[in-house]
Amino acid sequence: MRVFIADDSTVLQECLVALLSDLKDIQVVGQARDVPGAIEFLRQLEPEVVILDIRMPGGSGIEVLRSIRAASPKPPPFVIILTNYPYPQYRKECEEAGADFFLDKSTEFERIAEILEELSHTPPWQAK
Repeated sequence: MRVFIADDSTVLQECLVALLSDLKDIQVVGQARDVPGAIEFLRQLEPEVVILDIRMPGGSGIEVLRSIRAASPKPPPFVIILTNYPYPQYRKECEEAGADFFLDKSTEFERIAEILEELSHTPPWQAK
């Protein structure tokens, strides 16, 4: 499973890479620290899963999410929003924009491994 990480925190990126390195068949194919970089790399790399922060330099992770959904590669990547801003208005906006999960960094970080393990058994991009 090819995973892309977009977050402006180097520490969080390192934690995610460490977490994902323990999972079988997971490959981190790229990382970005800002919105323009995320959009550009996503076009090039076409990952199956994107882990995306909301607040990043150069715009919003929600913009990146909308860009992913507008590009609509077949099949589109699975998007996990991972944020320090788990407010209801952000959750609603992300869900409406097509996020598959909306997680709070401080309380749900460990769920990423569980979600990716489940995806590896029933990948939505291989359905149909």
